[in-house]
Amino acid sequence: MLTCYPGLHAIWLHRVAHRLWGWGLKLPALWLSHVSRWLTGVEIHPGAQIGRRFFIDHGMGVVIGETAEIGDDVLMYKGVVLGGVSLEKVKRHPTIGDGVVLGSNAIVLGPIEVGAGAKIGSGSVVVKPVPVCATAVGVPGRVVKIHGRACPRQPDLHHDQLPDMVDSSLAQLTERVAALEAQLATLRAEVAVKDE
Repeated sequence: MLTCYPGLHAIWLHRVAHRLWGWGLKLPALWLSHVSRWLTGVEIHPGAQIGRRFFIDHGMGVVIGETAEIGDDVLMYKGVVLGGVSLEKVKRHPTIGDGVVLGSNAIVLGPIEVGAGAKIGSGSVVVKPVPVCATAVGVPGRVVKIHGRACPRQPDLHHDQLPDMVDSSLAQLTERVAALEAQLATLRAEVAVKDE
């Protein structure tokens, strides 16, 4: 892990680049960040603030913007983007709370907050805040489950148990169509009886 784990190397190099950035040494910080991206496939702007025990698993393609803030114990999978929606020199990237799990290829855009203990499903595009201990999935990302403030401190890695919004919506539509067809059949029967 110490010698062959790019996610860990990217975090180590970011910590040095972030220190240089804080000292006002912008060019060396950006250069080190560029070298880190070339070596690891993980792009972390030196201005991004990252908490303790942050872990990038299979990090290729991860992008973390300049004003992003990441809490403690966050788990991030490959291809995650914490992106901005503006070029202004203001807070324009997400704030990720403690204990958040960001699934593969999830995209979180803008100066929004993802609450502590939340889960962002793989492939989701989140542009609105996500409450504490909630699960957001889909494009655009929608909160589909809120676990309450007593969410587990350890990350829940059961991605197979995330709700399927498309399947749920189709099931609801199927039930509604069946109910409407039953009502229509009843109405037709009543009309047929009146016509006789």
